[in-house]
Amino acid sequence: MTAILLLEDGTVFKGKSFGAKGIRCGEVVFNTSMSGYQEILTDPSYHEQIITMTYPMIGNYGTNTLDWESRKLFCAGFIVKENCPYPSNFRNQDSLSDYLKENGVVGLEGIDTRKLVKHIREQGAMRGIISSTEKRISVLKQILDEYPGLVGRDIVKNVTARRGYKWKKGVVDVIKNEECLPKPKYKVIAYDFGVKQNILRLLRSHGCDVEVVSAKTAADKVLAKKPDGVFLSNGPGDPAPVTYAAQNVKKLLGKVPIFGICLGHQILSLALGGKTYKLKFGHRGANHPVKNLDTGAIEITSQNHGFCADLDSFKNLDIEMTHLNLNDNTCEGIRSKKLRAFSVQYHPEASPGPHDSQYLFAQFIDWMKK
Repeated sequence: MTAILLLEDGTVFKGKSFGAKGIRCGEVVFNTSMSGYQEILTDPSYHEQIITMTYPMIGNYGTNTLDWESRKLFCAGFIVKENCPYPSNFRNQDSLSDYLKENGVVGLEGIDTRKLVKHIREQGAMRGIISSTEKRISVLKQILDEYPGLVGRDIVKNVTARRGYKWKKGVVDVIKNEECLPKPKYKVIAYDFGVKQNILRLLRSHGCDVEVVSAKTAADKVLAKKPDGVFLSNGPGDPAPVTYAAQNVKKLLGKVPIFGICLGHQILSLALGGKTYKLKFGHRGANHPVKNLDTGAIEITSQNHGFCADLDSFKNLDIEMTHLNLNDNTCEGIRSKKLRAFSVQYHPEASPGPHDSQYLFAQFIDWMKK
């Protein structure tokens, strides 16, 4: 069956449908990872986004129940050059196409993904509509025109947990089939703005008693739990309209150590008095070089964000930059020693991606210990 991608500037790509049937709107973005597509699909940060994979063949090792990063698939659509219908891996349980079909995600294959990615790089990420049922461009354009996009909207409320819960699972060595579960020493409250489960696994495996709370949980309720530290998770969309999160974090500053990742980094920046802005086409992949300004070391990082903290807004604030993106010199990490808060824009928990930056979890433990 034919499937269509229509961009807001009128550009049309026609290919073959796989996965679920339907029509979805979202922001069209690209990810440069060679593997890890299941973790990408289940990352809540991709809510309302149509993901294009730049690697030409996707699906060759299938899918399984262990590589989920959240409770469901949040993306609006999935685009690949070639979908592999015959996966081969000892952990495989389902083909990529069947996996998308079971979880209601529309897939498109057989288009020139290089052309699409070059178009996004030149014109910027833009709204798009993917369809495997409606073929009339005029009808799809009318639907797309009504889609508001991500800027200025709070979509964290669509992905956060409705109620709090305890997290008890640690990191598992899949070869040895061993789970790292040391005795908890520190109580951590994790704000769920769209949290990935590997973050929670790493916190637990670093000796934390982890309790996850909804994005709108008031600061006084968090402090009433007497945590040793507070974690601010990743999540989707524009951080600016998530005003309740920044206001709550502002009330927590200086009272407990705070560690933020991705959207959590942006929300911490806003709470400290900084600003954020939208990147032209964002950073998404597992090979982005970041410089640690404390050590001079270069870390290869996993990234997924379309917004960024504004360096110029930090000039007269109690904020020092700790990490720098070497591709475009944007801010990748900040710290306030006085208020005991730090954050990074990238994903040190990987899944998928390299493990160069997992020392940051140990740094959070050290801040709580002190």
